[in-house]
Amino acid sequence: MRNRGEYTPLFETKNGRGNFIYRLFAISLFVSICFIWFYRFNHIIIITTNYTQEKNGGNWVWLGLFAAELWFGFYWILTQALRWNRVFRQTFKNRLSQRYEHMLPKVDIFVCTANPVIEPPIMVINTVLSVMSYDYPSEKMSVYLSDDGGSELTFYALLEASTFAKHWVPFCKRFKVEPRSPAAYFNTTLHSSSDSLSDINFANELAIVKKLYNEMERRIKDATELKRVPNEARLKHEGFSQWDSYSSPRDHGTILQILFHKKDPNNSKDVDGFILPTLVYLAREKRPQYHHNFKAGAINSLLRVSSIISNGKIILTVDCDMYSNNSESIRDALCFFMDEEKGHEIAYVQFPQNFENVTKNDLYSSALLLVSEVEFHGADGCGGPLYIGTGCFHKRESLCGMKFSDEYRHNWMNEDDLFIEANLHELEEKSKDLASCSYEENTLWGKEMGLKYGCPVEDVISGLSIQSQGWKSVYYNPPRKAFLGVAPTSLLQVLVQHKRWSEGDFQILLSKYSPAWYGFGRISFGLQMGYCAYCLWAPNCLATLYYSIIPSLYLIKGINLFPKMSNPWFIPYAYIIIGETIYSLLEFLSSGGTFKGWWNDLRIWLYKRTSSYLYAFSDTILKLFGFSDPVFTITSKVSEEEVSKRHEKEIMEFGTSSPMFTILATLAMLNLFCLVSVLKDAILRDGGFGAYEKMGLQVMLCGFLVLINLPIYQGLFLRKDSGKLPSSLAMKSTTLALALFISFRFV
Repeated sequence: MRNRGEYTPLFETKNGRGNFIYRLFAISLFVSICFIWFYRFNHIIIITTNYTQEKNGGNWVWLGLFAAELWFGFYWILTQALRWNRVFRQTFKNRLSQRYEHMLPKVDIFVCTANPVIEPPIMVINTVLSVMSYDYPSEKMSVYLSDDGGSELTFYALLEASTFAKHWVPFCKRFKVEPRSPAAYFNTTLHSSSDSLSDINFANELAIVKKLYNEMERRIKDATELKRVPNEARLKHEGFSQWDSYSSPRDHGTILQILFHKKDPNNSKDVDGFILPTLVYLAREKRPQYHHNFKAGAINSLLRVSSIISNGKIILTVDCDMYSNNSESIRDALCFFMDEEKGHEIAYVQFPQNFENVTKNDLYSSALLLVSEVEFHGADGCGGPLYIGTGCFHKRESLCGMKFSDEYRHNWMNEDDLFIEANLHELEEKSKDLASCSYEENTLWGKEMGLKYGCPVEDVISGLSIQSQGWKSVYYNPPRKAFLGVAPTSLLQVLVQHKRWSEGDFQILLSKYSPAWYGFGRISFGLQMGYCAYCLWAPNCLATLYYSIIPSLYLIKGINLFPKMSNPWFIPYAYIIIGETIYSLLEFLSSGGTFKGWWNDLRIWLYKRTSSYLYAFSDTILKLFGFSDPVFTITSKVSEEEVSKRHEKEIMEFGTSSPMFTILATLAMLNLFCLVSVLKDAILRDGGFGAYEKMGLQVMLCGFLVLINLPIYQGLFLRKDSGKLPSSLAMKSTTLALALFISFRFV
């Protein structure tokens, strides 16, 4: 053990630039919010004396605006925890190598897939190949593919990948290529400096390995399109016999196959004669009478199975569509875990989710730029980021339920190198028992061990539980992104995805694991606020819908709901609008976004709050009272060629009828009718536009809502391609909006 005076950390933490300036700005915004609250409260009494407004329900409308503004202010305060103390991490991998290269821990990598249709096998095995090729000793890595779809096609693809890996892994390590997903590498024209095509050896090997990949890809895609495994492959590998008693994806026994393992060295070496990482396929047992607990159940099965096959002390969980884009990610994570001063406190290291198919201006705000570049750095400054289910390295001990204590120290020197006295077949049979449906009965799995059950976002609730047991977490956002995935390419996919996320988060808030009380006294107050900010996504729909409808409707009545521009009370409104707009734009641009990307982000923010969050909120409340049981949905990772082309051109994709689209289109048309009516009256009446000076904020709000909805108007009336909104939806939404407009205008 080195002396304290000689200690040099394996990572360092720096405070974000501009933290102090932002705090001053945030305080000034809070003062303005308080002024708005006071204005709204102080004028409740005044408005009740106004006969005209009282006659038109003005008092209740005013109270509604007061409630909405209270909510907006309260929610804004919660989000400040994610910006108040941003921190940034830097690792020193050279120090790690100097001290611990001879005692690096074993790492188990869990790749999860669930449906071979929306998560194509060729995509899955590219992720597997990318993590098999990490810049890390292969004998200390084990890769597990959890196939919750129990698909022969996925198993066949993994078999093909295992053969190709014998060429791909040594090729990556010999020439230090990046990224190490074959599909991603061959699709890019930018190679690292060592990958110069003038190097004859490299050029020759590249041609060979690319040919092998193309042949493998063709075989896998052919099998996927035909929906059956070739007979020669089925006869060649006995692993397919495990499907003989297979009934359906929800009714089958455990299917487990160890493809590479040190117990079978002859089959587990690459073309250079070096041992490859352990490679395991698992489709856990599923029966109709047992709840399988989705991804959490799959991860927990992998935890048990891996404990007797490899027992790695570090576990990486990664989704099948998030390939490794940085071969040094394991070493980055170990810089945190193995740091002599602070490493013992850290339970997991979370990397951000990044996507390779995001357009320049991020049409659907899929990159979640502010979450990954701002908010998670702020959460890190409060005690640690959320666990988001993918791109996360865990200590096995903390993931399996161990509580932290100040005396805890992990002795990396004495890592248990597990050897079970059994041949490979016996090891497979022992492992199958651990993935059976009945294994967890009357155990603590899903409660105090492994990922938690009972929530669609089991990853978030599990991370909160780990942090509440005394552990800390770390957010690491390296210059070269660690993982790249596939983002949705249509608006409906985005809205469905956010419905699932916000619904799950809201369920956490109403459960026994709510950060409001479960985390009280266990995690920092700032981190509690940060968790609550995400858990309250869904209730945001109420205030946002109110602000999107009521001010516009009362605009056509000529009833003023905000202070006039000449009124001193207008100043706090103006300061918040101008200040928050400028700040959010600068924040977005400094995070790597564009001006148009910022505008797109505002649009999706509005769409989510008025559709996804509304359905998430209502479904959660209905479930709470026993009237509904929301269904878990997986976002498709496949898009049609025409959809992809429109996505690349940043043309918003609708293409189908959906209740969410009906809401969005109705709101867009309602605000358009209100704005047109106001402009018409302003032109025709004697007072002209001056008559609306006292309602300037309402006109601006209505105009903003019309401007931001331009893609919906185009989808309703101007576009002719298959990605437009259906004519039936256009008629329905226009009729609903017109009926509401007429009934309010003339009644």
